[in-house]
Amino acid sequence: MSDLAQRFTEAQAQIKPVTGLAAEVLLELYGLYKQATAGDASGSRPGMLDLRGRAKYDAWASRKGMTADAAMTAYVATVARYAR
Repeated sequence: MSDLAQRFTEAQAQIKPVTGLAAEVLLELYGLYKQATAGDASGSRPGMLDLRGRAKYDAWASRKGMTADAAMTAYVATVARYAR
């Protein structure tokens, strides 16, 4: 496992027990995680009545074109800001 992949895995474990994060932070982490693990957003955007699904999809789709390494690096940096 590469050093970046190891730091990414550790960041996931570090942020999991953190509570009280703003919705914007959670969506940022979600989008970065999905981009790092699955690549560009796929499927269709959820309908207007699925607010949560739509927000998550938009957070992921906003990362379109970002490489997995860049997404992992951004994820690790975001976790470092909020997990103390």
